[in-house]
Amino acid sequence: MSTFDENKADFEEEDEEFIDNLQIVVDSGQSMMRLDKYLSHHLKNISRNRIQNAIDTDSVKVNGSSVKSSYKVKPLDDITISIVRSSRIPKEVIPQNIPLDIVYEDDDVLLVNKAQEMVVHPGHGNPDGTLVNALVYHFGNLPSARDGEIRPGLVHRIDKGTSGLLVIAKNEYALQFLAKQFADHTTERTYYALIWGEPKEPKGTINAHIGRGFKDRRISDVFPEGDYGKEAITHYEVLKSLRYVSLIKCNLETGRTHQIRAHMKYLGHPLFNDAAYGGDRVLRGEIFSKYKQFVENCFEIIPRQALHAKSLGFIHPTTKKWMQFDSELPADFQAVLDKWEHYLQFR
Repeated sequence: MSTFDENKADFEEEDEEFIDNLQIVVDSGQSMMRLDKYLSHHLKNISRNRIQNAIDTDSVKVNGSSVKSSYKVKPLDDITISIVRSSRIPKEVIPQNIPLDIVYEDDDVLLVNKAQEMVVHPGHGNPDGTLVNALVYHFGNLPSARDGEIRPGLVHRIDKGTSGLLVIAKNEYALQFLAKQFADHTTERTYYALIWGEPKEPKGTINAHIGRGFKDRRISDVFPEGDYGKEAITHYEVLKSLRYVSLIKCNLETGRTHQIRAHMKYLGHPLFNDAAYGGDRVLRGEIFSKYKQFVENCFEIIPRQALHAKSLGFIHPTTKKWMQFDSELPADFQAVLDKWEHYLQFR
């Protein structure tokens, strides 16, 4: 049975998407000035190049409308900016020669299939051995987030223990272009999960706010009344019912930390072997010792939450064409599915 280790908790970000949403109301005494120059003056910790890319990707709005860099800022203009934000990652990251499963690569983007044991970026309890350490080694010139923080090319992340696809930007323009898609929720992200039990409805949508837990800050809690946290929307569909567990497909409309894990617990169906959310014990099934031993054996096969980021779709920064990628279930996930199917053949 898994244990939830506080030192390895990966709750390092408020969201899975690394986006800042900023707002500036121009002072009433401001003289007319080019937008890019005005923002460079007021956002001193963001490079002029980063600001220019934000404007070029329509990530900057003035009074609700997209504008060009040459737009002349006027008094009381309402300016909103969505931009890749800073992080808690140390400013110095040790490059490490860690193999990467690269699914696709061109001059703008890189797709990797993250192994389940790999942490995305350094944090408390995980100072190295992360995807970021590998990216710094293999692609030293990837763009980093603002304030000089090292987060090479990352615009989203997936938890330690979750396997699957991540997109990485290889230049500043691609970073901002992809960031806007994640901020606007126009990417396509499909996860496969093995959950305890079978939902009453084979297909549905969970629309309930998610925020950091009050009692345990390491996990996310669901706030269905919307009085705390941020909007979180998960669409799910049962793909295969295995009596005591179910294989489901989840599509994310938003990207909150531990979103699927928290939402499925809220629905009454924690992910199989998800120690943080109570899925690492027998929650459905028989009382016989042989069944309990069978479940324990399954836990040993997949010593993590049974969650895989299976597919990812987005618009390419340069070609502006839709790109869609899919990945196979990792060996441990597939082995547990096979084991459950075999078990039920003899029940």
